[in-house]
Amino acid sequence: MARDGYPLSRRGFLGHAGVLAGGLLAGCGPADSPTHAATDQPRHGGRLRLGIIDGNQSGNLDAHKPIGSGIVRGFALYSKLWEWDEQMQPRLALAEFAEPNADASSWTLRLKPGLEFHHGKTIDADDLIFSIRRLTDPQLASPYAALLHWVDRDNLVKLDDRTVRLGFREGRSYLPLAETWVNFGGIVPVDYHPVTNPVGAGPYKLKSFTPGQRSLFTRFDNYYKPGKPYADELEIIDFKDQTGRLAALRAGQIDMANVMSTEHLQVLQADPRLRLLKSVSGNWLSFDMNTTRAPFDDPRVREAFRLLANREELVRRALNGQGRVANDLYAPFDPTFDHSIGPRPYDPQRAAQLLREAGHEQLQVELVTTPGPGLASALVLAEQARRIGVTVNVRQVDLATFQGPQRDDWTLSTGGSIGAPFLASAIHTDAPFAVANKTHFHDREFSEAFLAAMAQPDLEQRKALVHRAQRIQYERGGMLIWGFADLLDSVSTRVGGAQAEQSLFSTWRFESLWLKT
Repeated sequence: MARDGYPLSRRGFLGHAGVLAGGLLAGCGPADSPTHAATDQPRHGGRLRLGIIDGNQSGNLDAHKPIGSGIVRGFALYSKLWEWDEQMQPRLALAEFAEPNADASSWTLRLKPGLEFHHGKTIDADDLIFSIRRLTDPQLASPYAALLHWVDRDNLVKLDDRTVRLGFREGRSYLPLAETWVNFGGIVPVDYHPVTNPVGAGPYKLKSFTPGQRSLFTRFDNYYKPGKPYADELEIIDFKDQTGRLAALRAGQIDMANVMSTEHLQVLQADPRLRLLKSVSGNWLSFDMNTTRAPFDDPRVREAFRLLANREELVRRALNGQGRVANDLYAPFDPTFDHSIGPRPYDPQRAAQLLREAGHEQLQVELVTTPGPGLASALVLAEQARRIGVTVNVRQVDLATFQGPQRDDWTLSTGGSIGAPFLASAIHTDAPFAVANKTHFHDREFSEAFLAAMAQPDLEQRKALVHRAQRIQYERGGMLIWGFADLLDSVSTRVGGAQAEQSLFSTWRFESLWLKT
């Protein structure tokens, strides 16, 4: 959703686990075929071991303010009202009912009956209200509170023991509540504390936790999904780099590793003890042009950069071919996405002409990035720009600087996000009240279409509004979205239940994974 360094960013959501969905792609190899998957029968028992990239000594277990790989641990400990499905769309989880009113100015949220927390307390409306208020508490200062910025936290209405009515400040309509709340909206009890009482309703209960090293969880027998989880224990082991984690996976010291480096693709494919899951996701990568700063305050320059980018080359070189070309629009799997907008052509001659018309024939511009796919793509773009006389000076900064106070001030920077639906993505990137509008894109027509879509629950009517908004983004927006990245996860052949998806959660659905032997 938001860019590198912001809530739900690709780097923030995936960076701790490694570098970094029309139709599911099966993983590479026969083990991922539908026939093979159908013959697997879930079994209980054993300890599942997931290897992640982190090693952050300050990692925590906070449901609403996770640090480092706390996000991954949260998928074991906590359950939410919604969860992402395999197509990266929200579906009900703890909620039995969650619907907006006619103009999405309020929502009615009803919990399923008979839900329990790990310590035996029945989950009720008081816990739901407590969880909302904790996430949005200014004193907690969760970076994810911005996702619920418009929730009127002081006027939550308890309708009965399982039902709450939620409204929004300033009478705002807010249709994408599920999409913006789903990741960091863990429901916790009123006696919750992330250190002394890290209790949730997730598939596993905490047994032990050593920041920067490992965490161990045990099966929660009263989990709300009958018969799940399958494993008796889940262990999440931190690694400092991809090489060490790959060695542990091949040696059988861990059972799963998420978001593998594309550099290791051939090694993974050649190892008969492993399965490779290749998820064709909507996770996008971009170059973000600040529309309030020269030269990108001129739409001709923005169009020129979009035309000089050879996107096929970017995917081939920056992603090692593990992705596909994008056309400057996010959320390709959203049902409202405008598929009639074709691919952006590669036209360096037209780009050079636009720059001449704008008075920038010998343009020089700085591109700020940070290690990972962003740096690789920045170097490729600089080479492409040089072909038409444009000098792009790539400046690499560390992640702390990239996410620091200057993050909104870069003239040109790399970005990207997870493949969330359209409205939620816009809220983080270029909507009128975006959390992380690095492009500073403000367009009256776009704002009108977007706000109307925010208040339109009817899919077909909302689709027409989103199409209007996307046309404006395509014609004069501030993002050069050049590609969608495939996600590579690897699991031992003894692990069942892991399948490629259109999401990034193939190895995070802990309740659905089991050990065959």
